[in-house]
Amino acid sequence: MKLSNEQLREFRDEGYLFLPECFSRDEAAMLLDEAQAIYATEREEVWREETGVARTAFAAHTYSEPYRRLGAHPRLIEPVMQILEEEVYMHQFKINAKAAFDGAVWQWHQDYGTWARDDGMPEPRAMNIALFLEDVTAANGPLLFIPKSHKTGVFEAGHDLETTSYPLWTLDRATVTQLANEGGIVAPMGPAGSMLMFHGNLVHASPPNISPFNRTIVYLSLCAVSNQIRQFKRAEWIAHRDFTPIEPLADDCLEELVAAREKVA
Repeated sequence: MKLSNEQLREFRDEGYLFLPECFSRDEAAMLLDEAQAIYATEREEVWREETGVARTAFAAHTYSEPYRRLGAHPRLIEPVMQILEEEVYMHQFKINAKAAFDGAVWQWHQDYGTWARDDGMPEPRAMNIALFLEDVTAANGPLLFIPKSHKTGVFEAGHDLETTSYPLWTLDRATVTQLANEGGIVAPMGPAGSMLMFHGNLVHASPPNISPFNRTIVYLSLCAVSNQIRQFKRAEWIAHRDFTPIEPLADDCLEELVAAREKVA
């Protein structure tokens, strides 16, 4: 999958690109079923909210066949390679849940700030590309972006170890207020199967989900092979140490799994 020149310009200017309905609802539903099965396990890679509901499942591409295929899907890998102009490896893979009523906040942060401070990633030549497994609406805790905030570099941040179950390098209120006054705040929303890609320095957050509707999103954090991390403080299943370039699979690599699911049903 290749981005148009207009899409490339939009990404570079705004820091993100939203591509609705890039995957079918059947593909998204199959992956959602697999996510729910993973959340029901007691694996160490599954982190939970204080209420006990799942918050994040790390590294599912290493122990789940559907997610192994998704982790090499051309609709996700090729656009990032196009932007970075290089082969990429998987720095991090996670399935983030915002459970109905219990999904907690993700504070304002930059992902590259964490990758640099915790993992020794040399440059922001890495980015996220995400797939909605459920409809994302104004009600169920959508991602919030500050457009163009990726252009300023890495901001000072504090290490928040208390707000949620996941430690995060977060920005202070004065910084977020200034950036939001300059660039505004957007919340990309759309149906299951939609895709969202954003720069590693883009400032973002998400509010709690107090609605009765779940919100599940898969994130691939892809890094240029030449930009591999230099320190290994975090567990391997959080910050991967396999720098092998990803070879994209065929575009229909999920279809036979969808067919098998439908046959069982």
